[in-house]
Amino acid sequence: MARKTEIPSSYYGEPQKFDPTFRGPIHNRSCTDVLCCVIFIIVILGYIALGTVAWIHGDPRKVVYPTDSHGQFCGQQGTPNANKAILFYFNILQCANPAVLINLQCPTTQLCVPKCPDRFATYLDMQYNYRYNKSHWEYYRQFCKPGFDNPRKSVAQVLRDEDCPSMIVPSRPFLQRCFPDFITRNGTLTVANKTDFKDGLGKTRSVTDLRDAANGITALLDAKEVGIKIFEDYASSWYWILIGLVITMVVSLLFILLLRFTAGVLLWVVIFGVIAAVGYGIWHCYWEFSLLQGKPDADVTISDIGFQTDFRVYLQLSQTWLIFMISLAVIEAIVILMLIFLRRRVRIAIALLKEGSKAIGYIMTALFYPIITFFLLAVCIAYWAVTAVFLASSGDAVYKVMSTQPKCQYANLTCDPETFNKTNVTKVCPGAQCTFAFYGGESVYHRYIFILQLCNLLIFLWLVNFTIALGQCTLAGAFASYYWALKKPGDIPACPLFASFGRAIRYHTGSLAFGALILSIVQFFRIILEYLDHKLKGAQNAFARFLLCCLKCCFWCLEHFIKFMNRNAYIMIAIYGKNFCTSAKDAFFLLMRNVVRVAVLDKVTDFLLFLGKLLISGSVGVLAFFFFTRKIPVIQEEVPSLNYYWVPLLTVIFGSYLVAHGFFNVYAMCVDTLFLCFCEDLERNDGSPSKPYFMSPGLHKILRRADQAGKQYSGS
Repeated sequence: MARKTEIPSSYYGEPQKFDPTFRGPIHNRSCTDVLCCVIFIIVILGYIALGTVAWIHGDPRKVVYPTDSHGQFCGQQGTPNANKAILFYFNILQCANPAVLINLQCPTTQLCVPKCPDRFATYLDMQYNYRYNKSHWEYYRQFCKPGFDNPRKSVAQVLRDEDCPSMIVPSRPFLQRCFPDFITRNGTLTVANKTDFKDGLGKTRSVTDLRDAANGITALLDAKEVGIKIFEDYASSWYWILIGLVITMVVSLLFILLLRFTAGVLLWVVIFGVIAAVGYGIWHCYWEFSLLQGKPDADVTISDIGFQTDFRVYLQLSQTWLIFMISLAVIEAIVILMLIFLRRRVRIAIALLKEGSKAIGYIMTALFYPIITFFLLAVCIAYWAVTAVFLASSGDAVYKVMSTQPKCQYANLTCDPETFNKTNVTKVCPGAQCTFAFYGGESVYHRYIFILQLCNLLIFLWLVNFTIALGQCTLAGAFASYYWALKKPGDIPACPLFASFGRAIRYHTGSLAFGALILSIVQFFRIILEYLDHKLKGAQNAFARFLLCCLKCCFWCLEHFIKFMNRNAYIMIAIYGKNFCTSAKDAFFLLMRNVVRVAVLDKVTDFLLFLGKLLISGSVGVLAFFFFTRKIPVIQEEVPSLNYYWVPLLTVIFGSYLVAHGFFNVYAMCVDTLFLCFCEDLERNDGSPSKPYFMSPGLHKILRRADQAGKQYSGS
């Protein structure tokens, strides 16, 4: 048998020496990482300046309202286009794709109209029918330029000057723009029940030409319809969604309060409750699968029917229930195997959670701190979103020469509409016009809009991570005050949460900003890699895709490692008041010197807390399912009429998990803080009268169990 190599303790740093005056979080502190604090404050002031400049130059109406060829907003009150909220394209066949349409760069005249055309017509047909019925012109003229009233003008001159469209097709508004009204009938694409039409020159064209010119619009129109139905569902069910989230909050709070007195029993109930719930799910899926076996159309595969907005369609397929059953069986097997192999560690972790519940019992205000974090995060998200919209809408109207002649040398060059008629462009290129193209500019500010958007994203990530770091450091300081109180609860300082928050803001803003900046940079690069991956999905270069996949994996691992180190560094900052690098180093070496205890206690408690969140959100989700599917007879009449019952259901499940996560995150921070303090206590003291332990007798008992489990683990 090979000899085990002894690694000296100095390899993982020197343990802390006994300090008889140490009584928990140090109150006589000094500011740490001052340079980073100054930079952080300057960046915040710069971010405010960036938002102000974006607000001055930006105009959200450019995003909300479409713009005609003269740079005027459609539907804007107080303008001639107040009652003309829809943009109409003279010749949609000249538009290559929907991105060109939406970006207002389609090389055809664009006009604001009150409504979209509802019939096929050409200017040639209108002139012919005008002789017999003048109503044809009255209808057609609303899609011509304002002020044009000469239906007898020759077709060639009208098309040259683009006074009127050469043709109109039945359309419907989407994103306030007129797009052909595509309808698929029996697998055939039609527009107004027609498969062909006449263009402005009298040539018969297929409606597929319209589809090619507006490729992807059909899918977008369907997406809009789904979006409207989802909005209607939220409008009619928001009250019940809110009730579901309130129920989750009350259950989570009661769960944590019960842990204070019945931690052992309650956590075992959670464990077996999850196993029983998943087991029932497996049985129910098997029962549904058996009922559908042999039924006609039930053996159709999911890939055959494709994506359906009505999820009830999938529930009629036997394959759906088979997939559910296999997935739940795998989850059940994983949970049971983990409990079998970690049964001793689970008992130890439950004892540690019971100790954590005592700390929360003495500092109940900590449970409500996530409300402050949610509020600060909401402010950061709102400011980032508003700034991004104003930056995106910054710029002046840019006009370009648009010519119907393909060989015009001035085509696509910028022009000034006020002086355009005085130039020789119209002489060289007859019929050329100076029309609005897009919003932009040639100033330094406009040239660096994209860079400013990236800065907006990076600072947003920095502020979000700083907010999370502030919450972690505040909670860590409060729970450390509980641990390092020699006589509990008598020695616990008054208002520990408020005092910890004050210390974090006053002394350690720089350190928290430093750790948040490191994490934000990694997240920023991850976002860039995701963007590149999205752009290269159709690339044929296998090596590039492989390299990108490896980089994404590495940055994912790096991000999670930094999150773990930052969390423990903030705990050390809350206790000792040192700078970020020193605290991160001390936390790392402390964890390495207690790596077996980390495996035994820390991660198993995370697993138990995850099961608690899963049980609460799952239970509320099941209740919401029975409610929204009208399976509770008592309140059946109260259920709102819904297009898709899965919209409020998924919202309740996801929201419940977030609410439970907010409460349980306080518990997790408490356990992590007690664990680090526990390790520090072991290295500083030995339990003698001269070096007494600060830990409670119950926590000391946990230590002996953990050490025994660790020795058995290392011996095996």
